[in-house]
Amino acid sequence: MRAPEKLHEECGVFGIYDRSHSLDCARLTYYALYALQHRGQESCGIVTHDGNEFICHKSAGLVPEVFNDFTLNRQKGYMAVGHVSFVAHEDSQKMNSQPLVTKYHKGSFAIANNGGLQNHKKLINELVQNGAIFHSDTDAEIISYLMAWARITSSTIENALAEVMKQLVGAYSLVIMTPRKLIAARDPYGIRPLCIGRLDDAWIFASETAALKAVGAEYVRDVEPGEIVIVTEEGLTSKTDFVGRHKPHPCIFEYIYFARPDSSLGGQSVYEARREAGAILGRETRVDADIVIGVPDSGLCAAVGYSEASGIPYGIGIVKNRYVGRTFIQPGKDERRKNVEIKLTALESGIKDKRVVLVDDSIIRGTTCASLIKLLKDAGASEVHMRVSSPPFLWPCFYGTDIPNKHELAANNLTCEELRQKIGADSLGYLDVEDLKKIVPNLSGYCDACFSGKYPTEE
Repeated sequence: MRAPEKLHEECGVFGIYDRSHSLDCARLTYYALYALQHRGQESCGIVTHDGNEFICHKSAGLVPEVFNDFTLNRQKGYMAVGHVSFVAHEDSQKMNSQPLVTKYHKGSFAIANNGGLQNHKKLINELVQNGAIFHSDTDAEIISYLMAWARITSSTIENALAEVMKQLVGAYSLVIMTPRKLIAARDPYGIRPLCIGRLDDAWIFASETAALKAVGAEYVRDVEPGEIVIVTEEGLTSKTDFVGRHKPHPCIFEYIYFARPDSSLGGQSVYEARREAGAILGRETRVDADIVIGVPDSGLCAAVGYSEASGIPYGIGIVKNRYVGRTFIQPGKDERRKNVEIKLTALESGIKDKRVVLVDDSIIRGTTCASLIKLLKDAGASEVHMRVSSPPFLWPCFYGTDIPNKHELAANNLTCEELRQKIGADSLGYLDVEDLKKIVPNLSGYCDACFSGKYPTEE
């Protein structure tokens, strides 16, 4: 698979348990998945439980393409689990759609996962040798198999999950629904986000606080790294067997790109992190220019910070066509640049004869930023200076991000000067790896393996 033009987060999860049995949990989950759509735009699903059975609806497509009044009205229940995902290969979108519903000797459960297991292949090989047959490529199915087997000798489903967590290496944020319980769990490093909310008499789990806001819920706290949280009719309880075993390492790129700017992760505002990243660039890589612009939407917050720190006016130089989505027919290899030109256009009146600072969150292959720089210069920009609010991508990610391998990353194959020439910029500046700690001062640590090659887990 070719390296993507932009990185994709694999998934977003949501779960709700309404102890009053009065809320429309399916519809609330639908609204929440809308708020999490940025985390996965290829497939989605909702599973509810009405006290008697699981009711599942999922498919490839965006949330409003998959769900409508008819599908939501039939998904009755006082519990629900939802999922959005990015799937790299179109032919596997439906097969890998979540949540998964698993039937086993103790009953059934539904599971939704966000993350990536570093020991994925090892676990699959062990399970297959013991007779397992897989119907998807998801870590969720691996975890389902392990839980079903662990449940044979475990007194509760949460104890079975605790046994399974001993075998998992990597990132996972899980929401699991049984006929009587809603369970959330996060890997001991806390690589992927997961928070707890409250809406009247309902408890909620979500990948981001933005999903809580979408359904009118109040943020309570984050699920701790290594914690298992259980909700029943009696309320919320917690298992902390794995809490504190490792220093937390939340993914730093959640703050730079993946999460919504109006979310808060680990007590840290995503918007403020991005604005500070831009401000650091503005102080350390300042250049004489007339206007600072951001690439919609991922570079806008950092562009504001760059402008504030450098004193160069912020403006609009690129306009996004918001009606170009996943159904847009991708151009052929020789017309790849037209894809960018249809989605993004230059605002000629804002940049003509001006020296432009262009801010974006990352450079993967360099194709997109090269097209944008050409777009700006064709529209009359006299200079275009590229600024990137993250360090150079040099290493693959094993934790749920589709960075394929380091050989396909532009910064791994070219020097900064060679890359500047390739993309056609008048100058090129990155955020330094050491500056990452400045953008998330509320965190004691984080995972920056895609920039540094230092992975928190070992396998």
